[in-house]
Amino acid sequence: MAEERAEEFEREEDDYRLDADLVDEILEAAEQDEAERVKTLLEPLHAADIADMLEQVSGHERRAILRLWGDEIDGEVLSEIDEGIREKVISELPADVLADAVRELDSDDVVDLIEDLEEPQQEAILDALDESDRAAVEQSLTYPEYSAGRLMQREVVTAPEHWSVGETIDFLRRAEWLPDQFYHVILVDPGHHPIGYVTLGRLLSATRATALSEIAEDSFRTISAWQEEADVAYAFNQYHLISAPVVDDHDRLVGVITIDDAMSVLDDEHEEDILRLAGVGDESAITDTVLETVRQRLPWLFVNLLTAILASGVIAMFEGTIERLVALAVLMPIVASMGGNAGTQTLTVAVRALATRDLTESNVWRVVRRELLVGAVNGMAFALAMGIVAWIWFGAANLGLVIAIAMVINLIMAALAGIVIPLGLEKLGADPALASGTFVTTVTDVVGFFAFLGLAGMILL
Repeated sequence: MAEERAEEFEREEDDYRLDADLVDEILEAAEQDEAERVKTLLEPLHAADIADMLEQVSGHERRAILRLWGDEIDGEVLSEIDEGIREKVISELPADVLADAVRELDSDDVVDLIEDLEEPQQEAILDALDESDRAAVEQSLTYPEYSAGRLMQREVVTAPEHWSVGETIDFLRRAEWLPDQFYHVILVDPGHHPIGYVTLGRLLSATRATALSEIAEDSFRTISAWQEEADVAYAFNQYHLISAPVVDDHDRLVGVITIDDAMSVLDDEHEEDILRLAGVGDESAITDTVLETVRQRLPWLFVNLLTAILASGVIAMFEGTIERLVALAVLMPIVASMGGNAGTQTLTVAVRALATRDLTESNVWRVVRRELLVGAVNGMAFALAMGIVAWIWFGAANLGLVIAIAMVINLIMAALAGIVIPLGLEKLGADPALASGTFVTTVTDVVGFFAFLGLAGMILL
């Protein structure tokens, strides 16, 4: 029964993947210029799946699909496409098709769509909007990039604070401009300042005579339009928000942020940290060209080259020691590798804790002590193992002692570097994920080689 359930679970997981056979069928239809077949195959797919498919195929194949199907594309597909190819997709669309597509989007999606485009394409999209929608989008674009003002949507459902449930429901039924999705009715005072909100669930379950103020949510909080979107995402995650009103410098309501946008930011933040830890740039994507990928990776590889030269310089200091005892050259990589891996473990935990704000001034020293103890315990465990291995391998007990001591020193230093380096970068105002990996690896290599070769020189020679 358990095996059957596991197989069923695996099949369910596959349901969320884009069917490779379907992609092949779409590409075949596009290659044969079968427009109706392409449209038939794409019609039942979700916008996110269509976007994934356009990202995964080559540029030539993507242009062939858009030539046959482009007049069917909608705004939701455009908003789902990765920024790396969005501009290329938009350039393939006729002006009237693009205009129809963007008219379907909420203002926040339009802002996200055009903020990274070249000015001619921005103007083409803005010209397609109604005057009021264009004004809303242009107003959002005046806020700094990565701010709540860029993230919010201008379509906000509000009600006067003195209204009843019945008055609100009647208003919602008459309104034709409501956004496709919203979660709260925001209560405002005469000055258009938000003072609370009511969930749709409580609105529909209360009697018509109930005052909105009586069923307002306790979780209400406002967000400044100037606040960084990373802080907004943190607030949504920390306080379990579904939506939150955005206010200007005078606390007047200017928009609303919903959970889907906040979680998208949180996902982008996590992806950015992973990419930066790997030194491949914070905007790397599988849609990037060879030149774009090289441009993102080459600088960090160059930095890594410099740090490798530094580590090699330490080895050169003990050239005579290595010549007299070749076994040291065999064992050196083990010490450095163990230190590097241990440092990366601590570094990953530290960067994640800083991103989620779990690592603060109140607990930093406790965490540092914990990591040092973990490094010491792991160091002693692997010191014992490698000491025995080196003794048996080379028949020299003193050599086993040297690598054992070096292992303890390097794993303790790896733990210390893995947490102190990202903390130091954050204090300096830099992203802890940006260069921590390179620095930690350098520290563990230099300390590992110096400890191992230095001890060997003192004990063995």
